Amino acid sequence: MQTVVDSALEAPPDPRAYLERLNPEQREAVEHGLANAPAGPLLVIAGAGSGKTNVLAHRVAHLVAEGAHPGEILLLTFSRRAAEEMARRAERIVRQVAVGRPHLAGAKLAWAGTFHSIGVRLLRDYAPRIGLNPAFTIHDRDDSADLLNLVRHELGLADTGKRFPRKHTCLSIYSAVVNTLAPLGDVLQARFPWCLDFEDDLKRLFRAYVEAKQAQHVLDYDDLLLYWAQMIEVPALAAEIGARFDHVLVDEYQDTNALQASIVRALKPDGRGVTVVGDDAQSIYAFRGATVRNILDFPAQFTPPARIVTLERNYRSTQAILAAANGVIACATEGYAKALWSERESAERPQLVSVRDETDQAAFVIEDVLAKREAGIALKQQAVLFRASHHSATLEIELTRRNIPFVKFGGLKFLEAAHVKDVLAVLRWIENPRDRVAGFRVLQLLPGIGPKTAASVLDLIAGAEDVTMALGEARVPPAAAHGWQDFRGLVDALYKRALPWPAEFETIEAWYAPQLERLYDDAVVRQGDITQLQQIARTYPSRQRFLTELTLDPPDATSDEAGVPLRDEDYLILSTIHSAKGQEWAAVYLINAVDGCIPSDMATGNPQEIEEERRLLYVAMTRAKDHLQIVVPQRFYVTQQHGYGDRHVYAGRTRFIPPGMADLFATRVWPEAAAEAAASPPPSEVVELLSKMKAMWS
Repeated sequence: MQTVVDSALEAPPDPRAYLERLNPEQREAVEHGLANAPAGPLLVIAGAGSGKTNVLAHRVAHLVAEGAHPGEILLLTFSRRAAEEMARRAERIVRQVAVGRPHLAGAKLAWAGTFHSIGVRLLRDYAPRIGLNPAFTIHDRDDSADLLNLVRHELGLADTGKRFPRKHTCLSIYSAVVNTLAPLGDVLQARFPWCLDFEDDLKRLFRAYVEAKQAQHVLDYDDLLLYWAQMIEVPALAAEIGARFDHVLVDEYQDTNALQASIVRALKPDGRGVTVVGDDAQSIYAFRGATVRNILDFPAQFTPPARIVTLERNYRSTQAILAAANGVIACATEGYAKALWSERESAERPQLVSVRDETDQAAFVIEDVLAKREAGIALKQQAVLFRASHHSATLEIELTRRNIPFVKFGGLKFLEAAHVKDVLAVLRWIENPRDRVAGFRVLQLLPGIGPKTAASVLDLIAGAEDVTMALGEARVPPAAAHGWQDFRGLVDALYKRALPWPAEFETIEAWYAPQLERLYDDAVVRQGDITQLQQIARTYPSRQRFLTELTLDPPDATSDEAGVPLRDEDYLILSTIHSAKGQEWAAVYLINAVDGCIPSDMATGNPQEIEEERRLLYVAMTRAKDHLQIVVPQRFYVTQQHGYGDRHVYAGRTRFIPPGMADLFATRVWPEAAAEAAASPPPSEVVELLSKMKAMWS
């Protein structure tokens, strides 16, 4: 008997035991092809809550376990956190099968990241071969808009006497053209029709903008993809870069734009070794240039067509919630057939809740949220979702009045805060003195220096070999003389790299402290952001890596605008549907479920827009695990309507839940007292009065 026990203890672990945790469809996707002989393209249609991340991580781990070199696997995602999570999971699985296989121990995925971060790495590697300065800096959206504005003024386009598009509109147009690969005229016609008269001027503006970026050795966010895509149009470079990766895996493929899809195809023209994972029913980012066509057309782009594996088992929601969501998306005009299912049975159907107006809507949500809290569902396990950020205004006022803590996803982004941009501008300018936007901002932080002096200093620097010598020759107003000496000392130390990183940041922080106090009334609050930025800086090995990574993946919000209640450990979640994608909560309230809100009256111009609005509703519904309330106000109070003044307008339930779907939902009228009064027969004296009123007109 003892021999049997010893034998069992000594039995080697099953090297493929990690696959036993997968359901049959997941395992089919994970085991597709052979690691040492990459198979044809694979499309995994991963329904909401079907374990997409788990499948992708297992597929990466399986490839490594079966012989693929970790350094030759390219994993592309849409957030750094997603890449890190999948890499961690994959590496953990590999460690489990590394017993007796020492070559697997310590396997690391060197090429896991967002499209933009991978683009930066490749561009720095190949910069000399494509005419780029390897020390290029990256502009965020605001910096790009500022540079566009400078070029706009230099070309005299702001003084034409016509309403030429403002800088952010110009940047949006430019970005749309780059990411969709569509002609400027088509983009203007579809998305910016009021700018059609300026097509020729916009072409001139964008040409000059590109020249300015090249002269200043800066790239904008879109350039990171555009340069990558154009680089692999060169056959020799395409073959060389494609050969670096045996396997290319892409997460959230339904969110790719035309430029990103072209990069994937150029890396692997025959599709061998390509795996893309996504869900056409969750394609909701057309406003960023994403197109559902990428995932719908993917199989037919290869010969033979890509293999399709569909994941329909949902591990998140109850079957009742899934039945309602399936009913909504089944009405879509096009898409991959799938019906999500779950082993989580529940007698509670999603509710369609009718309320009188937005005030009652807020009261209902708060009453129900607090009731669920008393039943044991924490506030942070409950979320209120809405199509547009302003839809929650009435609710926010009432939550504040009742002292109920909440966090709203959205608001001021960290890198958009003026004081954060000030500090980063100093670093960007030191890193690249030709960056005119950064230099313009930095110089005007000094007391006594305005736009004219700043421009003259930058002109002097542009033609100089040594920045510090040029600053010594610059003429500044007497009012700036004192601060100018301190500033020159700072630039001299940083430009000559007299200090190691991150001591450089601490030096800038010390120099900026008196500027912060002089420029902003709430300097104490803003200092918290600078301290947070310093802590982030310490996690990076160099100034260049810090600037690059922070631009590509910034923190969500500033300390004074983040919305997180510092004194409360529990808080309600408020979020737009777009921001909620990828999240889940025990209870979800979707408010303003009426035509005009969802679908938005701004997104019904063509069938494609309407279909995306349907997908938005589907995404909102599939965030709920146990409870789903869809709230339908019967009327809205509209102010300042031309010709009508302030008035109530009546709304109809969203067209995406037609009467034929009634059996998938439970209906409710709130407040219940009003519903009971409406349903009960009127007293006899009321009947008699009504009869008399009718008799008057007999």
